[in-house]
Amino acid sequence: MSTAAVSEPVSADLPPPAVDESTLLDLSDADARARAAKMPYSVRFKLRDAITPLQKAYLDIHGFVVFDRVLTSEEVPRLIAEIKEVETKLLSSGTTSVFGVPVWVGEDPDGKPFMQRTGMFSVQSEWAHDLFTSSRFEAVRALIGEDARIGEREKDGVVVNRYVNAPGSLRPNLGWHTDAMRDLFYNWKVPGPMLNVGIHPDRVRPEDGGLRLLPGTHHDSFLMMAFRKPYFVAHKPDKNEVAVETWPGDLTVHDGRAWHRVQTSPHTGWKSLRHSLYIPYVRDAYAPKDENSKPMWYLRVFDVYLSAKKKLRK
Repeated sequence: MSTAAVSEPVSADLPPPAVDESTLLDLSDADARARAAKMPYSVRFKLRDAITPLQKAYLDIHGFVVFDRVLTSEEVPRLIAEIKEVETKLLSSGTTSVFGVPVWVGEDPDGKPFMQRTGMFSVQSEWAHDLFTSSRFEAVRALIGEDARIGEREKDGVVVNRYVNAPGSLRPNLGWHTDAMRDLFYNWKVPGPMLNVGIHPDRVRPEDGGLRLLPGTHHDSFLMMAFRKPYFVAHKPDKNEVAVETWPGDLTVHDGRAWHRVQTSPHTGWKSLRHSLYIPYVRDAYAPKDENSKPMWYLRVFDVYLSAKKKLRK
């Protein structure tokens, strides 16, 4: 990578070492798949200038891969500060959508308005724009396709999610779903291979809740992708699910056709707060949004649901 080495966090809670691939960079596809199939779900990789055969094989087989602390220990708090700054602007201006993507506002543990999801984040933060368009992410972009680009003004743009377990929270969790159905609504065609790139600013242990995945389900048939579980309303743990453990600054890539959910934190209040950001890489025809863009119909449905949820709490 062309960026500076990742700084070690002050905490002694360090992740297990990333896989040493120094002698594995020239693996054949068959050898890479054989090795990847035997590796545990907890394995971590280093993001290099190019995705390695082993990393690609692991992603192809399991549907997700974790890259160790791609953001530095200095960048993580800056990212969180940028999120808070965007939140302040949105709340003070009363903005309810950005380029047609709704801003979802619940309440924080102190009962104050709290931004829980916004799209188009890098449009609202110059620092985030510079970060996500830097050469650091070039290997990820090339993994998705040589013609791929960051869709900062397309679809939902860079999405910020904040989950908190508090009485006024709209999003303490997120039910089982695949992201492929979202693209079906956008493009009205059966989704092909799709990869979601996530940034994780928090230390999240399996016992803290967080992201759960069903490895291999990105290979499901269309019927299983559509009907394996009731979308978003199913929250029950699955015996085959894997908890994706993260350290601050980790980057994940997961296939959007794989089933996943967000488990509610057992903690309450500010201790339960968890952030995740998703960077869209797009290969479709360029379709930017602007101030006059309207929300997609499925987002309008969610808006109705969240409004009803707010009213029922009162």
